[in-house]
Parts: sequence; structure tokens; C-alpha cells
Amino acid sequence: MKLEQIPRIKNISKSDFLKEYVQPQKPVVIEELISDWPAYDKWSLDYIKEVAGNKTVPLYDDRPISSKYKFNEAHAEMKMADYIDLLKSGPTNYRIFLFHLLKEVPALQQDFKFPDIGLRFLKQLPMLFFGGENSSVFMHYDIDFANILHCHFHGKKQCILFPPSESKHLYKVPHALIAREDIDFNNPDYEKFPVLKKAKGYVTELNHGETLYMPEGYWHQMTYVTAGFSISLRATPRTLTNFSKAVYNLIFMRHFDNYMRKLRGQKWIDYKNKEAIKRTHRKNKISL
Repeated sequence: MKLEQIPRIKNISKSDFLKEYVQPQKPVVIEELISDWPAYDKWSLDYIKEVAGNKTVPLYDDRPISSKYKFNEAHAEMKMADYIDLLKSGPTNYRIFLFHLLKEVPALQQDFKFPDIGLRFLKQLPMLFFGGENSSVFMHYDIDFANILHCHFHGKKQCILFPPSESKHLYKVPHALIAREDIDFNNPDYEKFPVLKKAKGYVTELNHGETLYMPEGYWHQMTYVTAGFSISLRATPRTLTNFSKAVYNLIFMRHFDNYMRKLRGQKWIDYKNKEAIKRTHRKNKISL
């Protein structure tokens, strides 16, 4: 695919960050933004097991979305200690997604702080994400159109991003925040999904202690090169347009989608996947 490397910098001032990346809505990797956090040296899988091993955590795998589960409903659960052991034992598809572990284990809140970098952070919503070697998150954008600082720990993670302007090329599923789940963005099938050839995006590999800035509404797909985890610090959308989209998603879209799954079952999921192809090809004037 047409993916360019995301720019990387050691550090940056608030004024330069706002001018060069937030205002033009461009991604960047800041390698030493959080080097003064206690978490920079402390956070590892073993440390998380030590302080949070007794907590029961929700797990997700890579099964296709179906009418059996509601929006963001977990597929399984286990104790964090058992999950860490699973991660360390080898590849697994099980991930922890959007889990407020900092609320469950208040001691972890002493290990990080919100950077003074010009973003209006939602300080009640720092979320943790865990994944096993080779596990991946399907291509999606976030329901709240947040500006995100995604700080990675323990190992390596590949991140593929697309700006909102590329939505027309990504086979977006209607009434959802995802692209077709059967697209492998590391090795796309251009015969089945020819419009992907037009998509222009970004790629990077995050290492321990590095921070990725993802502008609001950016599509992202994550693959854990090794077992590891990340924390996302979320900030409010800058524009009224994106704030309105976030409100629509939160108040109407997800509830409508859950209702239709309950009403029509798998037929609703199948309909949306077919429409993703039809609408994308129609917009790009490709014969169906």
C-alpha cells in the first residue's frame, strides 16, 4: 500500500507541537515525550502482573463482528495474572481493549502524568490496551473523534494510519466505525478490494516509551509485533464538526446498530459488509 513513514522527533515544545502537528492534523512519533514518567522505567508485563494480577479483565480476540455481541462487548475474561502468563507464553489473539485499569488499580496513576503539550485531555479516560505477539486490531477510527497520545510499553507495535479524507478508499462499513474486517492491510487483496490501491496512509513501529500522536478521526490498525501494552491519553475534538460527529456516534449510531443487530441478527451484519463494497465502488466509479 501507499504508506509513508510517520515523522519521528525526540521531543517538541507545546507551541511547535500545536503549529506543526495539531493544527494541520498530522501524525508524529515523539520518542522521549514521556521519559520523565515513572512508568518509563517501571512499566512492564511483570510489573502489571505484580500490581494488578488479581483483577479480572475483559478480553477480545480477532473473531469477526457478529450479531451475537453488542458494540464493544468482550468475548472472554480472566485474571490479569493469568493473562500476563498467556502473553509471555507465546502468540495469542486475546487482547485487552479500552480497559480502565488505572481506575481499578489507583497506584498506577502515580506512574504517569498528562503532558503539557496544548491538548485538552479528558482526564477521566486514560485507557490501557494489551495484546499478544502477532495479535492485531482491525482498521477503525474512534467513536469520540479524540486527539490521542498513544504511549507504548514493553516490546514493539506496528501502527498503520489513514487520515479521514481516505475513508472513501477504505471500504468503510456503514453504521459502524470500521473497515471491512477481512482486509489484511499488511497484504491487501487488490482483486477483491481494488480501491485500496488509491489509499494513502502512514506507518510506524512503536518501541517501549515512544508516543504516537493520532489526530482526531484518523483510521488506525495496530499489530503487536511482540506482546506488549499501551496507554491512550484522549483529548477533545478541536472543531465543532468533529464534536458533533462524536455526539452522533455516542448518542445515536451505536445504539441504532445494537438495535438492528438484535432485530435482524446476522442479516444486518452481512448487509453492512456488502454495502461497504457497493458504496466504495460506487464512489470510486468502479463497476459492480
